[in-house]
Amino acid sequence: MSDPQNVVNCTAFYQQHLQKLLKPYGIEIRQVEENETIPGSFFGEREAGLLGNQLLLRLDTPVHSALHEAGHYICMDNQRRIMLDTDAAGDYDEENGVCYLQILLSDFLPEMGKQRMMLDMDSWGYSFRLGSAEAWFEEDAEDAQQWLIKHQIIDEKNQPTWQLRV
Repeated sequence: MSDPQNVVNCTAFYQQHLQKLLKPYGIEIRQVEENETIPGSFFGEREAGLLGNQLLLRLDTPVHSALHEAGHYICMDNQRRIMLDTDAAGDYDEENGVCYLQILLSDFLPEMGKQRMMLDMDSWGYSFRLGSAEAWFEEDAEDAQQWLIKHQIIDEKNQPTWQLRV
């Protein structure tokens, strides 16, 4: 296993690119000062927080965490989105959809991409039946892909529709 400290973080560069990437979804980036607790963080520490449509990040928050929490916002139904405060509370299918979507969205960030995202997910300790994010994504994620297509979050060509789940 790689070092979980050696992941791409939400530096000012990445926060700027995340803001642009997530704007079509109505997600706003809010920076939290260094060493402050991140409001809305389900896991605490460096992990991204969610409060309504605000994605709360510190400079040491991993990009994978930012895209994962943004993925929950995108993938949850509108009723949950309206009440969102810290706990995305998604089911198994949604969680898989979120992981798949964060990998797809990583391709839209400079110097990130799918390969680095999957490496960071493995380093951080995401667990998949086949042992790695890449093996899951390439060989075992058809149900996640179909869930995202069903909810019109991605299209048949595996591209984001830039729409929230209704």
